Amino acid sequence: MNIPDTIRERLAQALKEGDAEAAEAVALEALAAQVDPLALIQEVMIPTLEEVGVLFQEGEIFVPELLLTGEAAERVSQHLEKAIAAQGRATTSPGVIILGVVKGDIHDIGKNIVATMFRAHGFKVVDLGRDVTPSAFVEAAQTNQADLVGMSSLMTTTRPMIKNTIALFQELGLRSKYKIIVGGGCVTREWSELVGADGYAEDAAGAVELGKRLLNA
Repeated sequence: MNIPDTIRERLAQALKEGDAEAAEAVALEALAAQVDPLALIQEVMIPTLEEVGVLFQEGEIFVPELLLTGEAAERVSQHLEKAIAAQGRATTSPGVIILGVVKGDIHDIGKNIVATMFRAHGFKVVDLGRDVTPSAFVEAAQTNQADLVGMSSLMTTTRPMIKNTIALFQELGLRSKYKIIVGGGCVTREWSELVGADGYAEDAAGAVELGKRLLNA
């Protein structure tokens, strides 16, 4: 059935407010009413999270609000994806991305925001967390048949680990299999080109657009 306006509006509002309990309740109500779970993802969740991403980019909201919205979206997604699987259907995903903060760096707020944005656009995100070794990036990329590998570094002292990770992909003959994107407080576009990354993004919204562009190139 089509999405009732009340469900559409209440789910969107709960996501914008980062109210995970309210968002989950609306999603369960919608599923009980036989609303198409795929339509809820494509017509409500993704547009709403894109809107939230723009608000963050423009400085209208800040990191705490964005992370709350991401948490609410994750809780809703679990129910909707389970319902889709029960119907024997599958969501179409633009691709699989491995994300992590490089070895020696524990600053992961930026990476968490990037993960939220990629999920909002339908990507399968494998989040390795922080302090991730080069070999862990390689192993995750192979195990999950990734399309993209995203690395971040906030500190200048850990930035060389991005270079080392790219070098390991190269040494193992795997570099051409994955598009590697980088970012973080100490990373610049010029440096990313110097170490052989496929692209650099200043923020989460830019990272998603970069990822899409690289996969469609």
